Amino acid sequence: MARVSDNWNRLVRATLRREQLRLAGQSHERKKSSGLASAVPDSLQRTTNINAILQAADEIQAEDAHVARILCEQAYSMAQNLDPDSEGRGVLQFKTGLMSVIKQKLAKKDGGRIDRNRDAQYLWDFYQRYKRVHRVDEIQKEQKKMLESGTFSANMGGSQETKKVFATLRALVEVMESLSKDIPNDPVGRSIIEEVNRLKSTNKGLSGDLTPYNIVPLDAPSMTNAIGFYPEVKGAISALRYHGEFPRLPDDFEFPAQRNLDMFDLLEFVFGFQKDNIRNQRENVVLALANAQSRLGIPTEADPRIDERAVTEVFLKVLDNYIKWCKYLRIRLVWNSIQAINKDRKLFLVSLYFLIWGEAANVRFLPECICYIFHHMARELDATLDHGEASPAASCIISESGSVSFLSQVIQPIYNTLSQEAARNNNGKAAHSAWRNYDDFNEYFWSPACFELSWPMKETSPFLRLPKSSKRTGKSTFVEHRTFLHLYRSFHRMWIFLIVMFQGLTIVAFNDGKLNLRTFKQLLSIAPTYAILKFIECFLDVLLMFGAYSTARGMAISRLVIRLFVGGASSVAITYLYIKVMQENLNNTSSSIYYRIYLLVVGVYAAIRVVFSLLLKIPGCHSLSEKSDQPFFQFFKWIYEERYFVGRGLYERPMDYIRYVLYWVVIFACKFTFAYFLQIKPLVEPTNIIKKLPSLEYSWHDFVSKNNNNVLTLVSIWAPIVAIYLMDIHIWYTLLSAIVGGVMGARGRLGEIRSIEMVHKRFESFPEAFVKQLVSSQAKRMPTSGPPFQEDPEENNDKTYAAQFSPFWNEIIKSLREEDYISNRQMDLLSMPSNTGSLRLVQWPLFLLSSKIYLAIDLAIDCKDTQADLWGRIIRDEYMAYAVQECYYSIEKILLSLVDNEGKLWVERIFREINNSMLENSLVMTLDLKKLPLVLSRFSALTGLLIMDEKPELAKGAANAVYDLYEVVTHGLLSSDLSEQIDTWNIVARARIEGRLFSNIRWPRDPDIKEQVKRLHLLLKVKDSAANVPKNLEARRRLEFFTNSLFMHMPQAKPVSEMMPFCVFTPYYSETVLYSSHDLWEENEDGISTIFYLQKIFPDEWENFLERIGRGNTGDVELQDSSTDALELRFWVSYRGQTLARTVRGMMYYRRALMLQSYLENRSLGVRDGNRQTFLSSKGFELSREARAQADIKFTYVVSCQIYGQQKQRKEKEAADIALLLQRNEALRVAFIHVEESAGADGKLVKSFYSKLVKADMQGKDQEIYSIKLPGDPKLGEGKPENQNHAIVFTRGEAVQTIDMNQDNYLEEAMKMRNLLEEFRGNHGLRPPTILGVREHVFTGSVSSLAWFMSNQETSFVTLGQRVLAYPLKVRMHYGHPDVFDRIFHISRGGISKASRVINISEDIYAGFNSTLRQGNITHHEYIQVGKGRDVGLNQIALFEGKVAGGNGEQVLSRDVYRVGQLFDFFRMLSFYFTTVGYYVCTMMTVLTIYVFLYGRAYLAFSGLDQGISRRSMLLGNTAFNAVLNAQFLVQIGIFTAVPMLMGFILELGLLKAVFSFITMQLQLCSVFFTFSLGTRTHYFGRTILHGGAKYRATGRGFVVQHIKFADNYRLYSRSHFVKALEVALLLIVYIAYGYTQGGAVSYILLTLSSWFLVISWLFAPYIFNPSGFEWQKTVEDFDDWINWLLYKGGVGVKGDNSWESWWDEEQAHIQTLRGKILESILSLRFFLFQYGIVYKLHLTGKNTSFSLYGFSWVVLAGIVVIFKIFTFKSKKSNFQLVLRFFQGVTALSLIATLIIVVLFTNLTVPDLFASCLALVATGWAIISLAVAWRGIVRRLGLWDSVREFARMYDAGMGMIIFAPIAMLSWFPFVSTFQSRLLFNQAFSRGLEISLILAGNKANVQA
Repeated sequence: MARVSDNWNRLVRATLRREQLRLAGQSHERKKSSGLASAVPDSLQRTTNINAILQAADEIQAEDAHVARILCEQAYSMAQNLDPDSEGRGVLQFKTGLMSVIKQKLAKKDGGRIDRNRDAQYLWDFYQRYKRVHRVDEIQKEQKKMLESGTFSANMGGSQETKKVFATLRALVEVMESLSKDIPNDPVGRSIIEEVNRLKSTNKGLSGDLTPYNIVPLDAPSMTNAIGFYPEVKGAISALRYHGEFPRLPDDFEFPAQRNLDMFDLLEFVFGFQKDNIRNQRENVVLALANAQSRLGIPTEADPRIDERAVTEVFLKVLDNYIKWCKYLRIRLVWNSIQAINKDRKLFLVSLYFLIWGEAANVRFLPECICYIFHHMARELDATLDHGEASPAASCIISESGSVSFLSQVIQPIYNTLSQEAARNNNGKAAHSAWRNYDDFNEYFWSPACFELSWPMKETSPFLRLPKSSKRTGKSTFVEHRTFLHLYRSFHRMWIFLIVMFQGLTIVAFNDGKLNLRTFKQLLSIAPTYAILKFIECFLDVLLMFGAYSTARGMAISRLVIRLFVGGASSVAITYLYIKVMQENLNNTSSSIYYRIYLLVVGVYAAIRVVFSLLLKIPGCHSLSEKSDQPFFQFFKWIYEERYFVGRGLYERPMDYIRYVLYWVVIFACKFTFAYFLQIKPLVEPTNIIKKLPSLEYSWHDFVSKNNNNVLTLVSIWAPIVAIYLMDIHIWYTLLSAIVGGVMGARGRLGEIRSIEMVHKRFESFPEAFVKQLVSSQAKRMPTSGPPFQEDPEENNDKTYAAQFSPFWNEIIKSLREEDYISNRQMDLLSMPSNTGSLRLVQWPLFLLSSKIYLAIDLAIDCKDTQADLWGRIIRDEYMAYAVQECYYSIEKILLSLVDNEGKLWVERIFREINNSMLENSLVMTLDLKKLPLVLSRFSALTGLLIMDEKPELAKGAANAVYDLYEVVTHGLLSSDLSEQIDTWNIVARARIEGRLFSNIRWPRDPDIKEQVKRLHLLLKVKDSAANVPKNLEARRRLEFFTNSLFMHMPQAKPVSEMMPFCVFTPYYSETVLYSSHDLWEENEDGISTIFYLQKIFPDEWENFLERIGRGNTGDVELQDSSTDALELRFWVSYRGQTLARTVRGMMYYRRALMLQSYLENRSLGVRDGNRQTFLSSKGFELSREARAQADIKFTYVVSCQIYGQQKQRKEKEAADIALLLQRNEALRVAFIHVEESAGADGKLVKSFYSKLVKADMQGKDQEIYSIKLPGDPKLGEGKPENQNHAIVFTRGEAVQTIDMNQDNYLEEAMKMRNLLEEFRGNHGLRPPTILGVREHVFTGSVSSLAWFMSNQETSFVTLGQRVLAYPLKVRMHYGHPDVFDRIFHISRGGISKASRVINISEDIYAGFNSTLRQGNITHHEYIQVGKGRDVGLNQIALFEGKVAGGNGEQVLSRDVYRVGQLFDFFRMLSFYFTTVGYYVCTMMTVLTIYVFLYGRAYLAFSGLDQGISRRSMLLGNTAFNAVLNAQFLVQIGIFTAVPMLMGFILELGLLKAVFSFITMQLQLCSVFFTFSLGTRTHYFGRTILHGGAKYRATGRGFVVQHIKFADNYRLYSRSHFVKALEVALLLIVYIAYGYTQGGAVSYILLTLSSWFLVISWLFAPYIFNPSGFEWQKTVEDFDDWINWLLYKGGVGVKGDNSWESWWDEEQAHIQTLRGKILESILSLRFFLFQYGIVYKLHLTGKNTSFSLYGFSWVVLAGIVVIFKIFTFKSKKSNFQLVLRFFQGVTALSLIATLIIVVLFTNLTVPDLFASCLALVATGWAIISLAVAWRGIVRRLGLWDSVREFARMYDAGMGMIIFAPIAMLSWFPFVSTFQSRLLFNQAFSRGLEISLILAGNKANVQA
């Protein structure tokens, strides 16, 4: 039995330890910690130190097992007291395991009895002994002296072992304190109590380093963190300190003994804020004050103080939105004036605001609600501060208990209402009008009526009313109805302008271009058009506000009614008058009274419009309208433009306004010229002819067109022209933006360095440019170690620049090596000497000088001229001259350092003679230059020895080498006369004879000499040219961009201490953190593993990686044998994917760059050890605690891993990987939402939610820093913004850079971050920037051709596109990451994104809308870049574009787009429209143009009018059609998308490379890809506006090399592309079969080429871009899979991926509402046209146009349906099967016989049969579509199963049409090979073939 127990104990211990190791992610990264300590459940960790106690037990187990047992028992007792019933997650397992460990420890006592009464005595004795052994008292005394001195030493705090000692002591003290409670009167108990009281009373306890803190150790002093010693930090802490004039706090108020009372303690007591919220915001305010002070100047006094100006700056920025809110509502601020409140009051108010914001949870999305709360709580605070004693605020007192809680009393009621309203959205399926979103709640506080909410808030208020079915609070000021009408409402000025201009151009065209009185009177018809269109806008305002009238302000409703009345009256009056004017003209009366009245009315109407447009939209006039207080003027201003809290003052500087006006004037000139001459004018004559034609003969039964001048014919002709007219403005915008963007890029010096050759040529200018741009003035003052040279001041400057540049450059090169982009040899060649030595000239990297020495020697050997001629040839290559000079001076310096006595005299003599000969211009006579190669070979042999470590044998060899050099120089190189003089020189000759010459070689020990030796050896050994160094394309690109950016305009870098602090913020959910070993080696169906794929894609990086880890010739499998190498391999792979690990590594470069910059600036903190560097050197900067502290003040990185807590509980690998990242990055912080479950009062399970922040502690475990309780589940809206919102409270600084987890960064770019942050203080217009746009580099472009297309398209947008948007158009928004936000501006205005469900699905761009509407300014900067991953497979790209298109569809409905569209001036509104939702509208219009054109042609063909008209007039306006269709085709194939792309190529790559890249893209079928993407965007954008359904679509970010099955592609693209493509194909077939085209086949091809291209692209692009898509074996397998999927019956729980029926049901889910059903039905009616038209075109019907023929066709259709049901009927009765089969056979024979008889004996022909099939197919699809829309009715009629079978048949037919060509092409092996070359780069295409061979061999072996 004992053996079983022992086995159980060992099993428990091993399991817990293994679990801990797994969570650590390869535990070799840190010392193994106790398995039990790591297994403590979260519910126990939150309120106890159980894990610390168990960790201490593990530490002292070997030293004293008895004490370890006591600690474990105490931990068990604490767990039992905290959760006696083991209800928490994992508590029971933990307690069971812990008890087993205790039993194990008891068993080791050899069965002896344990007296637990003596545990306290034993523990006290061990505590005393432990303190003596580890010298604890001495360490504490030393630390106290250092603290009192106020200086910081690098040795403070001791080692990690010292920290562990203090951690163990703290655990011992806690356990002793608990045990002493049982023996209070015992001497030991009294001793323990005295020791505990002594520790609590001291200001340090047991070392503040053990108290968890984030950045600044505020709760206890730290010995290892230098931050607390910075004067500005000390001053900030002092500024918050509690003073005697503040209200007294109760004596029993608890606060840490290690710090003083401060303002936050008072706020905690008065308002009941959570302790961790207090701690979090205390640090936030301290850092804000410290950084504000550092910009004004570092305090120098002994007791640092914060300047009043710094406090005021923080105060005004934090409370800016509150001040504006009070001003808008015209209420009094809580302070009288800024001068009336002192510094302390300002700090109290700032602290209060941050505390409210920090605990507001989801209410943070309601910035004006926070203003309201702050307004009232600030008044309560004022009342408290005016009293002598502090008392709890009435608004936060819990009535039941009398305690104080801000969360439960203020935030919880608001959250409850928010939560209930959010629940009404039915998981995003409900209409937006059915529930209040975040904006609706926030806009409640835009009216003075919000004060009806009172304070404390009344629960009966409409604002807090919980939604019920009977009574609920309506929307606020806007209702997001799902309709396309929003497009007109939001941008009505643009639509009115385009319609009016079209009308005007058409009138002019129909008057032959003559501008006479008649034309003028016709042009006056524009006024009624304008008035009617304005009335429509007013009517839509009234209509689309339905749902908000119950809660909208009365003034807002009054405005709508007045506008509707005025708009209606003016449109009626103007229209009436114009009709009267027309009647006057028709009657030819001499009287023109109506004409004059009309001119007067229109003139007044237009004048009013123009005046208000000028006053409200033109920058120069805007100030006049603001100043005017005239009621009359204010009334009309109010009518003209509604006043919101946001959107005021949206105007720019006059010059900015003029720039973007001119931009649009050019576009309009081009657009209207094109429209007039190529669209409208060519149709004038055909239109006049068609109108005048007599009645034409129709080939079908016509209802409407016979007696109305052929109106439908005219509509079919004009409709495509109108469609393209409305969208082609986007074409002109694209063209002009490409030109302007290219010019601006050239002016900004982009693309000046576009090749590695240019880097080589211009490297000499880099140091100066780098120092002037990126080195602060403080670092420039740092001296170099060598003495300055006065001979040439310019050369001395160059040397200084090089010395300041080299440490940064070398770190960049080092980072490239760490990332495996370069090899060790390339790193040596690229590295730059420090240039701080005594060498006279600038030393350049060897890659510039390699082979130059030997080229110079060749010139010298061939020289037959003078010294001057030789030098003239050498200096033609400046780097050759540098190489020769450096080689000469280095040889002299090295030789002089090696030898002494006679040898030194010889060296000095030789160089003196050579120098003299050079001065006399006689070098070619003094030296035999042909001997130079021999001399250099001897010296190269010498340096080869000197670069090794010193050994006796090497020293002897070096002496011999020097002597050989002496012989060669003396007897070979020197002229005979000089050689004889040297030989007869007595001193040297005697030494040589005696053997003393060069006998004593001084081995290089000086770092400067050692560097020179190594460098000279490389310079002499590298004989090949390094023109291609670095070889790696990514390394080249990065160096090219970085060096190019040095010459671009950027602000001057401030010292790190004065720079703007910032934070990087990354939201993460469950994406890949780090690839596991299984992920690396797992093979897909083709036998391709991820590691194999990467080896083929990045072969050079793979070789560099193996070299870095010292595994040059190691096989793949052998890497797994070493855990260290296996982990390095995982990181290597992960750094090449789109993983969190890559993002974290990239973003931590910011900290590394700041540490380097700070270290080189050498800021002093009164260092005592005197080991600081006195000259520029980067050596050891990563170990400098001062540099780390300065970097931490300025930079923080928070990753919001939303479900990290759940991942830890579920033991998922992502949790272990995140923990590993925390261990490897000390400055990384992870925020997550923790969920605790507990039993409620009613027995139900209650969940509590906490927002937590953790870091890695010294054992590498997660250490909780803050834990802030939330009012409930934070995910009420969209996941990503809610994830950002809960964690944003943990960010720091004045700026925050939003980074996605698929991004990367580079060290060289991180060095420019402080320059970028200075842009916030730059002059960028009327307002300072609030968002800084940053250039992106898409790093996934090398994966495949699709990835390359996507990369180029994305790069074009994020560079050239956004460049133009920011300037001159001033409409750049936030399109995603990596933009840098003004943190304070945005957190006080709702955050960095919006989160309302569905409507804010594209959450990022709403941050731009919000910033713009709140008078922000968004800029764009291209001298810095951040890496970005993009989707690389077609399915990923389609899902991404579908997500974005759906998001834009929701934007159309949003209030933000409406307000921007209304409040921007006209030209800025146009820019905004065409760069946001307008882009997708134009995309949709491109596709609709094809439909309009083809349905128009189908109408003409079916009706027979095209042939009749053409015969009579010989004219149908083909010129206009060609212009329209050509424009449409160019848009369709992506030409206009490619124009900015091509311009970007030209700018940054050069013309030849740009043309080559563009041609390559075309050959790789990029036009097919762009046409396919057109369909994706159109489908999802249109469907979202019609039916909704926009949602986040997870695209996956892995390496896409796998084959996608046919069924998967069919499911994804069936409704978005295939159905539409087949519809277009059907229209084209009808057109070719029945249409009449003048010019025959050629004209048909020209008119339909774009349509056929679209059909082919939409049908086959998913298979063209599918890896192995044309491999025969895959094709066979795909067909089987597709058939199985098609025929598999669905059911409950069966997903659409497995069954056609389930998929079909899912595809119809978007049609939910009655409106959606009606719209879908209307759209489906178009398919009936085919049957109606084809019936009358059959040979069988002849020229009969009776309507009965159409009716008879329905009878035939019904018969076909019956026959179909007969053949698909199934019966379960076995005796009925024979009868059924007989009946089916008879029916089949009868059908065949009937068809033969009809064909033989009637006019029905075989083509008629095919035509009938086409007609019936279209009609059948219409019926299916209608049945789906009204499926409820169809189900009740019992017809649903039949409809479903018909639909299955249609999908089977569509699948076969697509599959047949694929199967045919798969027969030919070369097609698959061609496809591989098309899809992937050449290296991987080879790799793919190798893999297939290997797979075949593997199969043979297995067989």
